[in-house]
Amino acid sequence: MDPRISMVTLGVEDLDRATEFYRDGLGLSERESEGDIAFFETASTWLALYPREELADDATVSAEGSGFRGFSLAHNVDSEDRVDAVLAEAEDAGAEIVKPAQEVFWGGYSGYFADPDGFLWEVAWNPDFPLDG
Repeated sequence: MDPRISMVTLGVEDLDRATEFYRDGLGLSERESEGDIAFFETASTWLALYPREELADDATVSAEGSGFRGFSLAHNVDSEDRVDAVLAEAEDAGAEIVKPAQEVFWGGYSGYFADPDGFLWEVAWNPDFPLDG
């Protein structure tokens, strides 16, 4: 296996609201799609938004559930100032800041926001994590 994550799909409650948050609020570039799905191409991975009930049905699991989903997404940036700027941008777009940016035990600087569906995003500067491009 060639290890990679090529797409992350989030099951969202309101596709229009989520699409607006990621496209208009965070500035992700939406790709053309048909039907009840939105695609965004990032530097090395695609982000897809799909109605929660339909995603659960596709995976043949229950759409019920609440609280911590057991994972977070991460967006690494090249400085502490960029961490602060991205968190502010997310908040302006309608995200909830769940952990303000701060120095962290592993030597970097990070904070967390929750998107309108409660998915957690860490925004981090890690001095040991090189960014391509």
